[in-house]
Amino acid sequence: MENYIVSARKYRPATFSSVVGQKALTTTLKNSISKDRLAHAYLFCGSRGVGKTSCARIFAKTINCEHRTPDGEACNECVSCREFNKGNSLNIVELDAASNNGVDYMRELTEQVQVPPVNARYRVFIVDEVHMLSTQAFNAFLKTLEEPPAYVIFILATTEKHKIIPTILSRCQIYDFNRITIQDMVEHLQYIAGEESISVEPAALNVIARKADGAMRDALSIFDQVAASSMGNVTYRSTVDNLNILDYEYYDRLVDAFLTGDVPAALLIYKEIRDKGFDSQFFINGLAAHFRDLMVARDPSTVVLLEASDEARAAMAAVAAKCTPAFLYKAMDLCNDADLNYRMASNKQLLVELTLIKLCQLLSPSPGESGAGEGRLRPIAKDNAPHNVAPSPQTAPKQATAAPPATYGPAPVKAPAAGAPRADYVPAPKTIDRQRTTTLRTPGLSLKSSASRHEGDEESMVDNKPRRSSAFTDDQLKAAWGAIIEAHPKEHLLINAMRLAIPVRVEATRFGVTVESEAIRDAIAQSMDILMSELRTRLDNDYIKLEIVLNKGKATVTSLTDSEVFAVMRQNHPYLNTLIEDLHLTLQ
Repeated sequence: MENYIVSARKYRPATFSSVVGQKALTTTLKNSISKDRLAHAYLFCGSRGVGKTSCARIFAKTINCEHRTPDGEACNECVSCREFNKGNSLNIVELDAASNNGVDYMRELTEQVQVPPVNARYRVFIVDEVHMLSTQAFNAFLKTLEEPPAYVIFILATTEKHKIIPTILSRCQIYDFNRITIQDMVEHLQYIAGEESISVEPAALNVIARKADGAMRDALSIFDQVAASSMGNVTYRSTVDNLNILDYEYYDRLVDAFLTGDVPAALLIYKEIRDKGFDSQFFINGLAAHFRDLMVARDPSTVVLLEASDEARAAMAAVAAKCTPAFLYKAMDLCNDADLNYRMASNKQLLVELTLIKLCQLLSPSPGESGAGEGRLRPIAKDNAPHNVAPSPQTAPKQATAAPPATYGPAPVKAPAAGAPRADYVPAPKTIDRQRTTTLRTPGLSLKSSASRHEGDEESMVDNKPRRSSAFTDDQLKAAWGAIIEAHPKEHLLINAMRLAIPVRVEATRFGVTVESEAIRDAIAQSMDILMSELRTRLDNDYIKLEIVLNKGKATVTSLTDSEVFAVMRQNHPYLNTLIEDLHLTLQ
């Protein structure tokens, strides 16, 4: 019975033409042989399984061949070729630097170099994994590598060129091997399947090629594994099941859920994926890659960037046609943020689920507005509760309309009556460049920085009641602001934000609040409807407007939240990240 030989060895390239995916490089080597322009040292660089050692062997056999073919290949018939094919050639020496990386090994190599070739023109030394040599061994090798005997050629192979010292690099001709493309791997696997009488589906070979990640040797090993498990019938389903690969069907179902805003369906699909044993970070990275593929498949000019068969490209383009470019860009950004935050998240499942919810709400309109939801969290079910909550008499006493003493602050300015011209308004002072007034949307309220929206906002006043317009001073406003803080002791997030932000009069009844961080801004914005209702009631004036101004300058430490201080410290002190990872620390 014939012994079984794995495909990676059985179908190892024996000629330049049989090398997969390195046509330009093999052509250069053949030309140098035919023109007899051989260097004394070569360095073959590239990732694993791309043909470095195979090309080195073919090159060594070809330069010693006595009767090369017209196209520059070895004849495989002369004495030198036959000895090489049998593994008995004394003129081609293969060395492993991974297990022989010391100075003594270099001395032995130097002694072997002095031995001339036998019945051949050159003696070739192939040193694999040369980056594993120690610095002392490299230095001991320098002189021999720079000026070897005329009959010696060195071929060094490495997967990590950056680990080789520059003095070695400068003495070699460097050849960088490409990663094998998916299409080249699929074609080679189809050839092998035909030779071995194995039934294959193109989609299955595409999955194997993508799993191999540019390494032909890995693709052949995976192919042998799948062929053995499927009894010679390599189908797409058997390949996916055997390799435990997340099927594109899951991603397509998730995209449908995102486009329809179906949050429960997205969460259930994610649960199904976790139940199959897939890592959540692997899943979120795969989802980001799927969005990237949809982006390139959407445009005919970029579909060539999609490494897949024509059938897979057509299917991907059909799904991509349902998505807008803005949706795909934002979706990739959300997935990338989730990947960046994954390691630091204490509840990783919740992080992924929040990302899925945001993706579902990308295309859903914001409450009370039209347009993109921008990935913000909104209620899944419709909220029928009224947005404006009338304050109770105990928490909103009516203020006296009499003017206070002049020592309390500047003279009060009378607010304009409804419909009256705003001739008494003073233009807002110019802000410095590091400040920017932001536009916030909150349930039941839309705050704008433009004064032209005052009329529209006044239409949202309380139910057709006469609008209050009592005058008040800045001190009275501060007193009302403090009273609201005292009236809501359990609203910790809101009252902390209000203590750090004091309103400043911009116009008669329009005030600005400068905040130092987005966290403070969001805390005030989330309770803006109740805050404005109480403020208007306490000051007996329905014309009061409040704008949030985000300070874009360098914030002080006291203006930052705990999370922001923590982020600044990690940015300024990189070694803190290593300490946090080693001790598994989290911010409480």
